[in-house]
Amino acid sequence: MEKQLEYNNPLVYQRADPYVYKHRDGYYYFTGSVPSYDLIEIRRAKTLNGLLTANSRIIWRKHKRGIMGAHIWAPELHFINNAWYIYFAAGAAEDVWNIRTYVLKCTGTDPMFDDWEELGEVKTGCKKHSFTLDMTCFTYGASQYNIWAQKRDEDIGSCLYIAKMRDPLHMESEPMRLSMPEYDWEKRGFKVNEGPAVLEHGGRIFVTYSASDTGWHYCMGMLWMPNGADPMDINAWTKLDKPVLESNDEKKRFGPGHNSFTTDNGRDILIYHSRDYKKIIGDPLYDPNRHARAMVISYDEEGFPVFDEGGYIK
Repeated sequence: MEKQLEYNNPLVYQRADPYVYKHRDGYYYFTGSVPSYDLIEIRRAKTLNGLLTANSRIIWRKHKRGIMGAHIWAPELHFINNAWYIYFAAGAAEDVWNIRTYVLKCTGTDPMFDDWEELGEVKTGCKKHSFTLDMTCFTYGASQYNIWAQKRDEDIGSCLYIAKMRDPLHMESEPMRLSMPEYDWEKRGFKVNEGPAVLEHGGRIFVTYSASDTGWHYCMGMLWMPNGADPMDINAWTKLDKPVLESNDEKKRFGPGHNSFTTDNGRDILIYHSRDYKKIIGDPLYDPNRHARAMVISYDEEGFPVFDEGGYIK
């Protein structure tokens, strides 16, 4: 009988936009948005459950003025060409909604103890320099690709873009719009596609993303393409017209989203955030109780990931 994997849920309290990376040293590294939105911390543990009580280290704090001075969001820790990088979003101290994507690089080999340096802003290549966040990266073939969210038109909302990278900071290709809010469940409260994450399984590349506002409307959508296709060919991608994970009153799971993927004992694991309650006073963005959680992913007969009991309609 296959061993059942059980996790602390919450996995880590009050950490939205959770990102978990399992490194070759056997550690799970964890980053996420802290409720104060003013710093970036890293923690690590040998098990996912160990992240709950693991010691954390603050590796960077917001600037007191100018860029990178507010709304420090969604840090992601990546190991690229034998070096550690963190992608994160930040506003300016004097204009908190002037959100852009920035990169840190570790100056040594241990991200928990060595120093970090600022490399600057990732220029997305979009003709209109605008609200940009939630950048992630993945290796496909011999190349690195980045996917991120960017709002270039208020009427359309934030969309997902993809580009081939020359290096962790610079684009090699022109960006391509991968997805835009088009279904009702992507436009509740706000028109949003954000928080992309990449999963490879069974000859397909899956990209999950989050949609709608950050309250109980928040949910996960998904696109996919066959392995071997060109990620920069929009015709290679198929977008599902239903969410793959959404709020559930019975389970007291509200606003699930902004996920990442990792593995445990050969199983693919979904890492995501959600709240335990539906009603929020004030702007849900500033409610601190989005907790990081873990869920074992199963696959249906066609090889598509199932993120919840009952699956979803493709």
